[in-house]
Amino acid sequence: MLTYLGTALPRFTSPAARLLALQCALRADARGRVRIPAGLRGMRLRQSGELWLELAHAGWLELPDFRALPLQLRLLDAAVLDQAPGRRARCRAAHWALRPAPLALPAAAPALRLAALVLASHSPTEAEHSTDMDVLARLCGHSPQQTGELLDRLVTTGTLDAWQHNRVTDEVLWQLPQPQARTRVCQQPC
Repeated sequence: MLTYLGTALPRFTSPAARLLALQCALRADARGRVRIPAGLRGMRLRQSGELWLELAHAGWLELPDFRALPLQLRLLDAAVLDQAPGRRARCRAAHWALRPAPLALPAAAPALRLAALVLASHSPTEAEHSTDMDVLARLCGHSPQQTGELLDRLVTTGTLDAWQHNRVTDEVLWQLPQPQARTRVCQQPC
């Protein structure tokens, strides 16, 4: 769904609006209707009126009635419903996208959360991961330079161990932190 939204939304779409669009797309029913029961608190997108306007201006959704709870809206992009598996799988994906293991950043800015989500979606089980910088930048909604700065911030926060950009191949490599080795503490002599 991230890949689809990377091409369906205008390039200038903000990271916060991309996160909102992702949640709407994953929570939509077969007719493109979306109900967001708790408003936006669960998505941690404060003062988001401009995000709805941004997506409506792009022709992607109809503005919801903000007075009604739960928020209800309709997606105008009919093709978005063809991009994902069934409703149950999309619901699980919507929940995972709020805390994308192993790169969850619950209190981070939307740009950093979107970057972590994109990396998590491109991180299979092996220790080192990679994708093209252009793909990564497009999915994050930033330029390659800005995406590099976001990756630096993810290293600073300890979300990533390291990252590297091979300018010849345009490939970005990143390493996830290794789980801490847990030592077993014996209460009695072992």
